[in-house]
Amino acid sequence: VQLQASGGGLVQAGGSLRLSCAASGRTISTYGVGWFRQAPGKGREFVAAIDWSYSSTYYADPVKGRFTISKDSAKITVYLQMNSLKPEDTAVYSCAAKTFRGASDYAGYYNYWGQGTQVTVSS
Repeated sequence: VQLQASGGGLVQAGGSLRLSCAASGRTISTYGVGWFRQAPGKGREFVAAIDWSYSSTYYADPVKGRFTISKDSAKITVYLQMNSLKPEDTAVYSCAAKTFRGASDYAGYYNYWGQGTQVTVSS
């Protein structure tokens, strides 16, 4: 599975961005897909995840109510809609896929990783 993340950029606090994670290669119909982020000088942090088959979702507490993860089966793409962005959301965002069902926050479960896309939120 190859994953291509896009959609990052510079936005003011309170603004919105939508990230995309396009998948190709093997079918991911039985996979789970997650978004993670890493801010400068910090470790990787879970953001949100979705089960591809059942569309169940799971969010990290800091983004609940502000971010929404969704998928488009026809385009084999997962989206992360980010609203009410804060400066502390600034990070490199990466998408990842794991080869079994479920929306998980554990990075070690994810076998495939895309390159990151930079999100910068100015105050």
